[in-house]
Amino acid sequence: MYFRLSIFVKLFAACLLCAAMCVGQYAGAAACGTCHKAEFAAQTKSGHAKALAPSKPEQPGQWAFGAGNQAVTFLSRLNDADYLEHGETWYRASGGFDTTPGHPDKSGLRYRVFDPSAGILKCFACHTTGPLQVSPQGEIQPHELGVRCEDCHGAGGAHAANPAKVKVPNRGPMTGAAMNTMCGSCHRVQSSVEDGSNLLDPWNSRHQPLLLAASVCFQKSAGKLSCVTCHSPHQALDTNQAAYNQACSGCHLKPKHSGDVSAQACTTCHMPAVRINANLAFANHRIAVYAKGDALTPVTATKP
Repeated sequence: MYFRLSIFVKLFAACLLCAAMCVGQYAGAAACGTCHKAEFAAQTKSGHAKALAPSKPEQPGQWAFGAGNQAVTFLSRLNDADYLEHGETWYRASGGFDTTPGHPDKSGLRYRVFDPSAGILKCFACHTTGPLQVSPQGEIQPHELGVRCEDCHGAGGAHAANPAKVKVPNRGPMTGAAMNTMCGSCHRVQSSVEDGSNLLDPWNSRHQPLLLAASVCFQKSAGKLSCVTCHSPHQALDTNQAAYNQACSGCHLKPKHSGDVSAQACTTCHMPAVRINANLAFANHRIAVYAKGDALTPVTATKP
């Protein structure tokens, strides 16, 4: 046991050294904004950019996870080895606090910083940009708060220093599958349809890449349908459902309907909202035809 623990500590120390060396390669979103002014200004207002912030004086804990479009979950550092994810989350729908999603009760969940599963480090990694560091006292230190430019485009220090010579990756031409994998690193594609993920579990509605990959639209798009087909990576999430009609019409020029749907957005019927608790709902990214009252089971899936 001691041997295994020693190896883990040494490996972790090596990773931290690597992270410290990588910090200098990240320029930060503000540096990107000196040339890419429009993209920087728009992305700064997005939910991604506000994915993590220090808790405000009126809020609990040390860290506030989430932009607040739907919810904010709080985190406290307990000691040199442990963090506590609070058992009560603030929800916009109710304007108040209730049990944190995934928690059995309101007592909170304790995470060890040096746990081999690195659970708490994964939370910080998905809500920040650049390498994480951990102080000798076990305090997690993010490089840049929020999901910013370099989280998708890679470290841009060299590009900022010499933009004519050094380029950063353009993610636009990526295939749908590749984009799913990249976005799914945080939007949770730990598993796939083939290995038995339960697509009818309401909890999976928040794992958009998993459900998108299961939709016929995605499978028949020859790699063209991806997250950025509907969601601009540099803009705040558009909550106007009709705004997505244009993306649908790119393939469905003259869709056939049994009744008049001219007043309805495509997503209303084909990507219905799935409620996972009293305060949270997510659009079902398994694009399909759904019967009224069942936002999880495609009509075609019920046929022999």
